[in-house]
Amino acid sequence: MNEFPPSVQKKLRYYVYVYLDPRDGEVFYVGKGNGNRAFAHLLEGAGSAKTKRIRAIRREGGEPAIEVLAHGLDEPTAFKLEAAAIDLLGRHKLTNLVRGLGSAIAGRMTVLQLNALYAPKPAVFKHSAVLIRINKLFRYGMTEIELYDATRGVWRLNPEAAAERLAMPVFDRVIQEVYEVEQWLPAGSTLSTRGRLRSRGRYEFVGRIAISSIRDHYRYKSVDSRLSPGNQNPLRYVEPGAR
Repeated sequence: MNEFPPSVQKKLRYYVYVYLDPRDGEVFYVGKGNGNRAFAHLLEGAGSAKTKRIRAIRREGGEPAIEVLAHGLDEPTAFKLEAAAIDLLGRHKLTNLVRGLGSAIAGRMTVLQLNALYAPKPAVFKHSAVLIRINKLFRYGMTEIELYDATRGVWRLNPEAAAERLAMPVFDRVIQEVYEVEQWLPAGSTLSTRGRLRSRGRYEFVGRIAISSIRDHYRYKSVDSRLSPGNQNPLRYVEPGAR
């Protein structure tokens, strides 16, 4: 069967579905849609990881199993459920190219992250620091290395002014991590400039996560009063005593 009859489509409304590999029973793709969206991937010709998996199954005489995880949904709910399923299963185990719409800001989070998002306490600075807004690069569920690389470069700044300051990545006005900076270097020294920025006049840092006593003091605290919403500069220097 590779379609839902019109009467079934109407009752399903939006739904979330999964593709399973019959050789081991593992889910390898999560999707959402309405109508006959669940069957569309069987006809795709692109060389994605998903289609390669389907072709491998067929070469061994099988067909991927398709199951509906939930149905009778509206579209926003389907988006959220798809993202939650991808986060739960782990994208590294799936052929999905992305985590799911909205998962960067409403996906899988720790209790600490949720409290910081909805009831953050203000940061009180005991150290000189540079706040680095990474709104375009941040997503919940980033690895330590991904967050570190997103924070450390590349930025247009005066390395002398930034020297001996803690570096703190900020998303949605909340400090996500705290780094002790060892050195600011010209952009491209240890980190790719991502091909989107000219490296001249820009810098990156190398460092490490701050010791626990410092990290715990700042991490997941709000800097709402320190960042003006209309200011496009992603960097902000703060001094001890600032709130």
